[in-house]
Amino acid sequence: MGLSMVEAITAVSGPGQPFETTEETYDGVSYRVFKNAPPTLKQYFDQLRGDERTFIVYEDEEWTFNAVKDEIDALANALVNHFGVQVGDRVGIAMRNLPEWTIAFGAIVSIGAVSVSLNAWWTEDELDYAINDAGLALLVADSDRVTRSQASCQRAGVPILGVRLDELLPLAPGVERWNDVIESGAPMPEVELGPDLDATILYTSGTTGLPKGAVSTHRAVSQSIMAFAANSAIIDVRRDPGSGSGQAPCFILIVPLFHVTGCIPVMMSCVAWHFKLVMMHRWEPERALQLIERHRVTSFVGVPTQSWDLMENPHFAEYDTSSLTLVGGGGAPAPPALVSRVERTFAKGRPSLGYGMTETNAYGPGNYGDDYVSHPTSTGRARTIVMDASIRDLDGSVVTTGERGEIWLKGPMLIRGYWNKPEATSATITDGWLRTGDIGHVDDDGFLYIEDRMKDMILRAGENVYSAEVESAIYELPAVYEAAVMGLAHERLGEEVACVVRLKDGMTLSEDELRIHLATRLASFKVPTRVAFTSEPLPRNPAGKLLKREMPARYFD
Repeated sequence: MGLSMVEAITAVSGPGQPFETTEETYDGVSYRVFKNAPPTLKQYFDQLRGDERTFIVYEDEEWTFNAVKDEIDALANALVNHFGVQVGDRVGIAMRNLPEWTIAFGAIVSIGAVSVSLNAWWTEDELDYAINDAGLALLVADSDRVTRSQASCQRAGVPILGVRLDELLPLAPGVERWNDVIESGAPMPEVELGPDLDATILYTSGTTGLPKGAVSTHRAVSQSIMAFAANSAIIDVRRDPGSGSGQAPCFILIVPLFHVTGCIPVMMSCVAWHFKLVMMHRWEPERALQLIERHRVTSFVGVPTQSWDLMENPHFAEYDTSSLTLVGGGGAPAPPALVSRVERTFAKGRPSLGYGMTETNAYGPGNYGDDYVSHPTSTGRARTIVMDASIRDLDGSVVTTGERGEIWLKGPMLIRGYWNKPEATSATITDGWLRTGDIGHVDDDGFLYIEDRMKDMILRAGENVYSAEVESAIYELPAVYEAAVMGLAHERLGEEVACVVRLKDGMTLSEDELRIHLATRLASFKVPTRVAFTSEPLPRNPAGKLLKREMPARYFD
């Protein structure tokens, strides 16, 4: 490897470089920011005009960048002149991954409205909560979500613009069809925008309680888009000559667009830098392999279980995956065994991991390639090109190197707060720092390690047990496909350590074999005393996070 990380950052962010950084102050807090970041998201979509190359591939459809831009302009015109949407109004998007999702997002933010991403898996009650919480002026939805939300929208007086509705079925009151409203060739309305204007609300995928609407400005999202591109530039200048695939950048969309990973580092990176985006109708490992081969996909960004799924497919070796240069993502910790397997399995695809969240617009410390192979339990360097990580104690004081504490993050891509929840905002953001709720430490080389979620730490007879540490040891066993470690209430110990293990098809593992293995790697108090095996996928939310709060009742009652 040629340049060190510090040298590579300097090479891409110095004076006159595309990712030049400078210091700016917002609301009394100083940040490192990208000098050349577009001030609003409209600029990203404006530069799609005139590019006749393929942008979006969905099933048998292909959309050029220019065609997407034409449709964005026409929808934006309809939003303003047909529906009366004004600057600051919230417009919801409730649909599965479709080209119209990207078009709706581009149109909404280009007229100064706020794009509200609604979870396509939500029930009627969950949609009802978000529709009313955000105070929507309009909902853009596909047929399933129209059916699920129309009663709520009728009660709230919210019109619905339906996407790909059956032309033969009658429309419910308050619902209009996309094709009936959009006027081909209609121009983009002239609206004055600024970087401090709200651009997005993404509902956090909490495992308990009601979701919170995380609000980001145009500046925050733009800075995040630039940060991901800068990371790619840093990887390129550090990469050994000839190690790339030689293919034009192409992403495969395997995560939902309503989730921050799908929206920002995947979709918006493709918008910003004119990359091809191959959309999957739903996650199917073999279908993904077909698309990777056919479209010469270079970037596979998802949750760790999807990387497992891809490599575990019985027909994996029959497909050409040599175009891949990046295999990984975020949303959940990746076991070291997965890192080494990705490194061994793909011809040029290197393992990667990003530590981001909704509140950081998906950006955060990341680990890639040689750094990841040599530090497989780390999420990357604590200081990135425009973000800092700090480890704090319960009082908010910085701890010494190597000591565990809560991870705090600071950067220009943080949300401005939670929609209509000032108490939650003040509890999470302090003087420009975001309290993540994750426990971790930084080593002497500046690498950040995530131990666990604060709420997932198990307190067993006064001893702290970090479930991620136990899970990593479990994943070393070849028979293990998925594992989740949690605490169960215990009369004497307070909590006891429990685990649920999903085995690979055709493989076996006993409780004794599991415990014998763990006893060689962990202190005795960390070894689970309760074990459950399952052949079914472990329950996860749409962001890929394990629903550990559901597991005790499901597996141990």
